[in-house]
Amino acid sequence: MRFFPVVLVISAVVGSSACGPKAGEDVAQPREFSAAIPVSVSTAVQTEWPSVYEATGTVRAKTAAQISGRVMAYVREVRVRAGDRVRAGQTLVILDAQDLQARERQAEAARNEAQAAAAEADQAIESAKVNLDLAETTFRRMKELFDKRSLSNQEFDEANARVRAARAALDMAQAKRKQLDARIAQAAEEQQAAKVQSGFAELAAPFDGLVTARTVEPGNLAVPGAPLLTIEQQGAYRFEADVEESHLEAVRAGSRVEVKVDSLDRAATGTVAEIIPAVDPASRSFTVKIDLPPANGLRSGLFGTARFAFGKRTVIAIPSSAASARGQMNWVFVAQGGVARARIVTLGERRGDQVEALSGISAGEAVIAPVSASLPDGARIGVQP
Repeated sequence: MRFFPVVLVISAVVGSSACGPKAGEDVAQPREFSAAIPVSVSTAVQTEWPSVYEATGTVRAKTAAQISGRVMAYVREVRVRAGDRVRAGQTLVILDAQDLQARERQAEAARNEAQAAAAEADQAIESAKVNLDLAETTFRRMKELFDKRSLSNQEFDEANARVRAARAALDMAQAKRKQLDARIAQAAEEQQAAKVQSGFAELAAPFDGLVTARTVEPGNLAVPGAPLLTIEQQGAYRFEADVEESHLEAVRAGSRVEVKVDSLDRAATGTVAEIIPAVDPASRSFTVKIDLPPANGLRSGLFGTARFAFGKRTVIAIPSSAASARGQMNWVFVAQGGVARARIVTLGERRGDQVEALSGISAGEAVIAPVSASLPDGARIGVQP
């Protein structure tokens, strides 16, 4: 009987120890007695946003040139590589011009030869004129004697024949001189053409730009029309977007379009400069060319997206800072009666600091923004003004 109270005390202590928290556990306080968490709220508003259609595309240079030879010759020197910046008039490729220069020298020699022959022809013309004058003077004297019956018919005919022969010799000399004039002109043209072709041995940049491709090496044979280098003019780029055929009538030249280049991670506003109405039968799309404003980092081949605004649509917009991603879902906390209530929402398009709520939120509800990642569902909140 003496030990019974002691046993009761020990049992009470053991029972109290078994019901208490384990080591390292937080003792959860009842939420109704916790302090209110200060938050800021915004109202989900119903508004109108432009109806946007997105089309992917590629940045292209507005002006690009393929440098190719105009004569067939071996490449002697290539002075630039892909990625080099060049200036207008800068020599890029030099061809072997020995054959071209030889043609120029041949044409020059032919011209000199024709000019020398022309000098001889001039002397022949002067000699023919002298012979003709002498024959005509002799003929006049013979005619006077013939009229006086002092000259035989044969002598008179011989004098007349000498006049005709001298006149024919003069005509022949003058005709030969004209032929030489034509040969001189032809040789001069050939010399000029050979000189021009010799100038084709040096290929220069047509404008300031960037070398984007090099397809030739020294020793290669340059064929007329075959590209050797590709140059793009910098500072003038456009975005070529492939737009579905259903939007053909909605796109207008001169309209403003937002273009985002993925690698630059920024957007710019461009202007529709050209619409190619022919629809690609494979992709069922047409091409829209959008002029872009100058920007650092732009170059051909960059991938991007163009956003075309077609009319307006009604949306429920909330601040982007009100939404938080937890796993595969998006959550928003709504302020209801001084308590934070978590909602699973479906988000749509983002515009600036606003995001479209497709489901889970109604217009006029107060959402907590910005939301803290540690804010628990059902926590007491105090709305700050």
